[in-house]
Amino acid sequence: MPTVALFVTCLADQVYPDTGVSTVRLLEAAGCEVVFPEAQSCCGQPAINSGEPEAARRLAQRFVEVFEPFDAIVSPSGSCSGTVHHWYSRLVGESWRARAEAVAARTFELSQYLVDVLGAVDVGARVHETVTVHDACHGLRNLGVSGQPRALLRAAGATILEMSESETCCGFGGTFAVKHGEISGPLADDKLRHAAGTRAGYLVSTDGACLMHLAGRQRRTGVGPIPMHLADFLVRGLP
Repeated sequence: MPTVALFVTCLADQVYPDTGVSTVRLLEAAGCEVVFPEAQSCCGQPAINSGEPEAARRLAQRFVEVFEPFDAIVSPSGSCSGTVHHWYSRLVGESWRARAEAVAARTFELSQYLVDVLGAVDVGARVHETVTVHDACHGLRNLGVSGQPRALLRAAGATILEMSESETCCGFGGTFAVKHGEISGPLADDKLRHAAGTRAGYLVSTDGACLMHLAGRQRRTGVGPIPMHLADFLVRGLP
């Protein structure tokens, strides 16, 4: 039985704790033993986005220390997992680089780990709903996450109705959404209009930050299907 360390992320911890629980349930359904290192903290992405490399370096080194003992680290966020892969070797300093690269190689987004590492495309969930998929930028571009969530959805019985421009940014972009609302909001509205055009019941993604942004706009405009994290969508169909 593989032992997996859950990297829950700040957003799941503070805003969407049910997504963390859903992630554990899916991993357990796939035959994993899940442990939760309580000393974990932020991956450092907000500090990177805000031009604070020293703060980001301390957080990255902390992440390496906490998760180094584990053979696999899994997160319900392509954004945070992508930060570990894309930034850590450059952030941590020469004396930490080999350790950071080794930890990054064992850090995975949830659908990536289930499909690419375990080969667990069918985790036993059955959810016969119509969905459209938003390809979150960091997961897609830093980790290559695109086909994996779709494979899990199809195996669960979901019907995928692809939207136009599924790979276009939703506008969140971390602190970008706070600093540039006049750009961020219209990008989210465009994404929701594309999703609405499919007539799917749910807008599924692998990144809680994108979903938080899209859900906020969806509540205000009433446009688009219900945004839902892949883990939360699938876990409803577990026995």
